Formats: sequence, structure tokens, C-alpha cells
Amino acid sequence: MRPVHLPVLVREAMEILKPERGGVYVDATVGLGGHAGEILRLIGGRGLLIGIDRDEDALLMAASALASENVVLRHSRFSGIEDVLAGLGIERVDGLFFDLGVSMAQLKQTGRGFSFSSDEPLDMRMDRTQALTAEEVVNTYTMERLALILRDYAEERRAGRIARAIAARRRERPIRTCRELAGIAARAYGAAGRGRIHPATRTFQALRIEVNRELEELQAGLDCSPRVLAKGGRIAVISYHSLEDRAVKHFFKKAAMEGQFQVLTKKPVRPGPVEVRENPAARSAKLRGAEKL
Repeated sequence: MRPVHLPVLVREAMEILKPERGGVYVDATVGLGGHAGEILRLIGGRGLLIGIDRDEDALLMAASALASENVVLRHSRFSGIEDVLAGLGIERVDGLFFDLGVSMAQLKQTGRGFSFSSDEPLDMRMDRTQALTAEEVVNTYTMERLALILRDYAEERRAGRIARAIAARRRERPIRTCRELAGIAARAYGAAGRGRIHPATRTFQALRIEVNRELEELQAGLDCSPRVLAKGGRIAVISYHSLEDRAVKHFFKKAAMEGQFQVLTKKPVRPGPVEVRENPAARSAKLRGAEKL
């Protein structure tokens, strides 16, 4: 069955990106085609949409959703955007769009290992052609390195305690499943973990970011944007946690100071109450945009 997918901040993202008829646009996180479908509608029959994703399953579903001669889909990471464009003989594009993080489809798709409520193997790879998995991280990284990842990538206050609990358990036997790891994190929290979010939420976020090198890939995608965007071209980025949003904010600020971009969003655009009510996953979304000078 096709996963239910509700794209976030579609109208607001299009207002920033301003897709024009006949233009060339890159959706670097094409996913299931939610935002890409709107871009495709706006650019019309003479435009070109280049959809990129590191998840091959998502590309297959995007191919079905976006069946059009005006769409080209490629399996790649953000760090490969320039290679994708070079392979297509394209030097500059009119717009670049990123919708960051893990999708609901990935969370709900069996066998992916993103959900702490499942008995699935610890995987968490967005691109299943890569070697590194969450199981390898959990069972082979030093306790100190695990604690650093939890602190840096999830701002986890109990990073040391959770890392020690992981190290103690794996001395007995390898940690193989999501539910097993979630239980370790929950016990490390104890009674203090009975809050609004599950005590394993930040642990899973940090491991996912490490496995997929998400912050490094985001930086690579941002860094290439001045080189691939035409003058007047726009970039729009939707992020879902403070580390991503901070990276986007700092990049835009620096690029504006260097005369490369004009920042279009002094503050991030947030979803309204109606959208959050209809799609609770949108509540943490922040949209920022800039225009190439």
C-alpha cells in the first residue's frame, strides 16, 4: 500500500520558491512527490523538475506519483547535486528545494528500523546501498563517542547515562532491535522519562543523523546552492529540529554578508494551527528561503 503522505508548508514553500512556467527546478528530497507535484504543476509543460532522493524506495513511489516527461529522477545525496546536474548537461537551475529529516513513510515502512516502537533490526539507513547501520554504531562505537553523538546531534541531557547503559548491555550481548535500544534509553531515564515525548526519541534522532551523515550532507547541499542557482534563483529549506535550522540560518546569514544571497525570511515560517491539527508531524517545521544575487 502507498503510505499516506501529507507534505508540510506547501503553499508557503511555493511562495518562497516561486516556480515559474518553463523553469528548471530541483527537489533534492523528492520523497513521495508532495512538494514536487506542486512545483511540476506551476512550471507547466515546458518546465523541468529534477527530483533527487537517497531513498530508492521513495524514488519508485515518486516515479508513480509524478509520471511526466517533464520529470527526471535521480538516486543521489545532497553532496551529489552538482554531479546529477552535470550528468544532465545543466549548469544552472531556477530553484532548489529541501525538505529535511525522516519522512512518515520511512518511519512507518517495515524493515527500516527508524521507529523505537518496533522489533525491527536497528538499521536507520535512508540509502540502503550504504554500509553503516545503526546496529553497527550502537555496538562498535566507544561509549565516549556515543555520548558525544547523543549530545551533539540530539542535545540529549542524559547522553552519558544512556551511553553507559548501552555499553553495559552490549557487554552481555549485541543490541539488535529498535525496541531493545528504546528500552535501554527509557530505563536510563527512569521516572524522569515519563514526559510528553518518549525517552528514546532523542537517542534515535542522534543515531539516525550519525548513520546518514545528515548534517554533513545538509551543509554540502547548502554549499553548492550559490554555484547551481541562476541569478534570481531561489532556495527554500524546511527543517524539523534546531540543529538543521541553525545550519540553514547561519549559512544564509553568511552568504548574505558575502553578497551571494538575499535572505527572504527574517524569521522562519511556521505552520499554522489548522495545518498542525490536520498533520501533527508539521508542528516542528521551520521554512527559510533566500534568493541568489
